[in-house]
Amino acid sequence: MRQRVGCAGHEEKEAVAMFELLLAGFVLVVACAAGAVALYERELRRLARFLEERDPASNERAGVEFATSGTRALARAVNATLDAQREASAAAVEHARAFRRDLAALSHDIRTPLAGAQGYLQLYARTKDEAERARCVAEARERLAAMRTLTDRLFDHAKAADPDAELTLERVEVLPVLADVLAAAYPDFLERGTAPVVDFADEEFSATADADALARVFANLVTNALRHGAGDVRIIQRGRTLSFSNAVPAGAAPDAERLFDRFYKADAARGGEGAGLGLSIVASLCEKMGAKAAAHWEGDELAITLTLAE
Repeated sequence: MRQRVGCAGHEEKEAVAMFELLLAGFVLVVACAAGAVALYERELRRLARFLEERDPASNERAGVEFATSGTRALARAVNATLDAQREASAAAVEHARAFRRDLAALSHDIRTPLAGAQGYLQLYARTKDEAERARCVAEARERLAAMRTLTDRLFDHAKAADPDAELTLERVEVLPVLADVLAAAYPDFLERGTAPVVDFADEEFSATADADALARVFANLVTNALRHGAGDVRIIQRGRTLSFSNAVPAGAAPDAERLFDRFYKADAARGGEGAGLGLSIVASLCEKMGAKAAAHWEGDELAITLTLAE
């Protein structure tokens, strides 16, 4: 009997010791967890203070003092957000700078023909010679027509760049659309003593596009080639790509990477019509149709390529 009592007492002591050990372990775990939570909270507060006090114009990056996989991931996410904000801010500044530059170019292009027309009308009022008066009227009309062309192109550009304007995308046979554009431009080709050279590897080639928008793209490219190029205009189709190319007059060297910029002109004096809007319209319409427009040099010829959507 005494042996059983002794064994029971021993087992009870072991149970108490085990309980005390488990309790101590539990307290230790709770203490560690509380410490970790405190460290995490301190790190979060430090990152919050960093974001509040950081100069938006600086390149300062977020770091970690309590390094864990979680805090490192948070710091990376914070830095990625800061990088994106910095890039967006830089893009906004560049966009504003380009917009001011475009406004200055546009005001120049509007004032030039307007001032010319005004000058000829003043000359008309001062002269009594009927032949000279007729010449003044003709010159004034020509300059006002140039300004009308500019305002029309500006309106077309605004429509093409309007994100809310929707196109009707469908399967379009490309060659018939191009043929209509070239037929309409026949008098211009005739006047310049040149002709289009069309080479389609697949005359039944079709693409997903808006027929009217595609015709506008082709018309702008043909007009650009006739107005600023020299020699025959070659239009070549291979696969899904169309290439419009012709030679460029000596001394003219447009920047192929800037041709689609709004109001860009290779001539620093900004002579001629259109204010560089024609190719910008091409780029905007192509983007809406899922197509791509690009420009590159092939020797002394400038080629503009269109990659149409499937």
